[in-house]
Amino acid sequence: MIGLPPSSLPAHSLPAQPAEAFALVVPKALGLPALAAFLTLGPVFLQAPLVRQAPMVAAAATVPLLLLALALATHRDPARQRLGMLFVGFVGSWLGGSLFWGWFRDYPLWHLPIEGFALPLALGGLQTRWRMGAWFYLASLLGTAVTDGLIAATGLMPLWPEVVQAAPGAATALLQHAAQTLLHPWPLVALALASWWILQLSRLLWAGDQARQVAAAALASTLVVDGLFFGAALLAPNLSGLI
Repeated sequence: MIGLPPSSLPAHSLPAQPAEAFALVVPKALGLPALAAFLTLGPVFLQAPLVRQAPMVAAAATVPLLLLALALATHRDPARQRLGMLFVGFVGSWLGGSLFWGWFRDYPLWHLPIEGFALPLALGGLQTRWRMGAWFYLASLLGTAVTDGLIAATGLMPLWPEVVQAAPGAATALLQHAAQTLLHPWPLVALALASWWILQLSRLLWAGDQARQVAAAALASTLVVDGLFFGAALLAPNLSGLI
């Protein structure tokens, strides 16, 4: 800076790397779990509209995302390695979501199988250096399974293909009707029980190591995702990402 000698500014006053900048904002102990929560919430605002408008672009984005994840995972810095391993799990979730919502969205029974395409790899990765990504992927998949189970249990599954196949105006009304259906006693009880179970499981996972804490953050964040989706379907269906 002009007018100041070099020694006036401490060498560590500005972060040299993006990872250091992230550490300034999020406490180190919560860094990866907080990032896992963001990676669970982010696709609600980023992936859903991208898949709807350009599914091929969304699916192709898997390649640079995976290359970035692998580059970080093989870095000599252990912190970046953990970050890369988490991103590997995220890439699996991203690809599964892009494939289903891009080409198979009319078939709700295919949702979980397609999103779970990497399940064998994730289960095998729990005992390897890739366990961070494996835990994230499995937690995200479990959240998806609970959501789909609630849709089936509350009788909304038949509306799914109707909503995604309908013209925008009709789809808006159908989605809003589906959200209003959840305001009855049985659906509310089912939602409450599922939310309680997810929170209890997340609490148990949080008591484990950092990989399990990542899973806890991702799993608990699915409640926020479902809440955002429910609120959008009820108040502004065109923002839900489905239509």
